[in-house]
Amino acid sequence: MEAARHAARLVRECRVAALGTLRDGVPAVSQVPFALLPTADCAFVMLVSRLAAHTRAMQEDPRVGLMIAQPENEHTVTHALARVSIGAEARMIARSHPDYGEARAAYAARFPDQEFLFDLGDFELFALVPQTVRVVAGFAQAASVTPAALARAVRERDEAP
Repeated sequence: MEAARHAARLVRECRVAALGTLRDGVPAVSQVPFALLPTADCAFVMLVSRLAAHTRAMQEDPRVGLMIAQPENEHTVTHALARVSIGAEARMIARSHPDYGEARAAYAARFPDQEFLFDLGDFELFALVPQTVRVVAGFAQAASVTPAALARAVRERDEAP
């Protein structure tokens, strides 16, 4: 459970992730801000432009990878940076979907200065639902945890007094 708690701490503290997608079978990586959808599966929420290559890639093939890493600084050992790698399924959340309001609220709460993007016609919400979770807490400290364990660890912190 310690690995799940470590992963939960990283996803709460970091607001940007590397998103890996496949477009025509070719891997591509981009940087995306994310929020957490407070649901049982602890989906990651992204607000992305339909003009972006990664958005089209997620629509063509919903299998994605998400990497959230401890920020580097002059005091960290580069090879020991903590990180969590998530294999996920991307799902667009249409404005008419029952989860849209909650997903929008979660994103707007994390990025209040970017709320105006919802008013632009080409931005869509996507939920990335974790399928696999791999946590590296530091050098030689790797473990796999279930998506359910990650979701529980995130909720434990959110529900703590």
